[in-house]
Amino acid sequence: MSLKRVVVTGLGALTPIGNDINFFWKGLVSGKSGADFITYFDSSKFKTQFACELKGYDPLNYFDRKEARKLDRFAQYAIVCSDEAIKDSGLQLEKIDKSRIGVIWGSGIGGFETIQNEMINYAEGDGTPRFNPFFIPKLIPDIAPGVISIRHGFKGPNFATVSACASSANSLIDSLNYIRLGYSDIIVSGGSEAGVTIAGIGGFNAVKALSTRNDDPKTASRPFDYDRDGFVLGEGGGCLILEEYEHAKSRGAKIYAEVAGAGLSADAYHMTAPHPDGEGAISVMRNSLTDSSISPEQIDTINMHGTSTPLGDKAEAKAIKEVFGDHAYNININSTKSMTGHLLGAAGAVEAISCILSIDRGLIPPTINHFNDDPEIDNKLNFTFNKAQKRDVRYAMSNTFGFGGHNACVVLKKYD
Repeated sequence: MSLKRVVVTGLGALTPIGNDINFFWKGLVSGKSGADFITYFDSSKFKTQFACELKGYDPLNYFDRKEARKLDRFAQYAIVCSDEAIKDSGLQLEKIDKSRIGVIWGSGIGGFETIQNEMINYAEGDGTPRFNPFFIPKLIPDIAPGVISIRHGFKGPNFATVSACASSANSLIDSLNYIRLGYSDIIVSGGSEAGVTIAGIGGFNAVKALSTRNDDPKTASRPFDYDRDGFVLGEGGGCLILEEYEHAKSRGAKIYAEVAGAGLSADAYHMTAPHPDGEGAISVMRNSLTDSSISPEQIDTINMHGTSTPLGDKAEAKAIKEVFGDHAYNININSTKSMTGHLLGAAGAVEAISCILSIDRGLIPPTINHFNDDPEIDNKLNFTFNKAQKRDVRYAMSNTFGFGGHNACVVLKKYD
């Protein structure tokens, strides 16, 4: 069976360093940190008192008050960035068969804030069960693709992918396969997350995953640095319009890049820690290269998972050396989480967008906040520390790994 080609024809982003694609890109290439002290709740008693929140986001700029109350923030973010991507794609929806348009969306946690607030309200009440009638629809992760499809009338495949921090990378991979197998012409794909909550900060503190650098939040996310002490929690969303190549060509669409292939694997090792030798990371990158029908020497840049955790960064760097050999030293490696923080289930989509913009604009965003080399990491690798670097990018790889040992890798290609 001949697989169909899949291209990217629209982009949308809502991130801690920019509330649309243009401001997101400007934030990336300028090395902007999205970290600051938490404003959503009183975090003074928490071990971590900062996060990468959205700046200047007001739901009433996008929804009327009644609609906003029906949606958890993660679903709001999904609608906002998907609306931008659909507009960017130039799709004339009234002229397209909507039964051939799907929505596949990733979120690791879904309506986390909704669950938290409903439980707090019940616990603080008199024991009488008074729950919001939208409680269940607001919390389920699949409500995001559901409301996007309802908003636009898309009647193709519609579901959510949940694989912790690999969730939206999984959504891109499922979308790629549905299109190249011929089940859909277009899929609205991506992910969103709104984990900056009391329970989110408290829970990740309990598992000792977060940085506690309360004296200097803006430099707290420091992937590959000797003094890294955990990730910085972020929030937001990213959306890509994936489209069958001939369909995109026939309507004269702008094509940002081609999705060359993807890979999946499992560590089968530990609930929260990566395999120390990066076994799962090695296999997922190799799987993605095989699926893309390219050699390791063709990769120009990798947006690493690079969360700024002591174990994860070291294992991923080791895995890259194993997969790419001597060519590893020719690759521009970076971690945009140094700027956006870790967007959990939305990370894969947002970081794939960064790769696509690098292909489109010939510039690699930096890994900021590097101060001291880690002797356990090979610092002859080009981590693109602290300053963006110009580069003609033909193939870019995006890595995402999640709690539970879920690994997903997407390869993007310059469109010819």
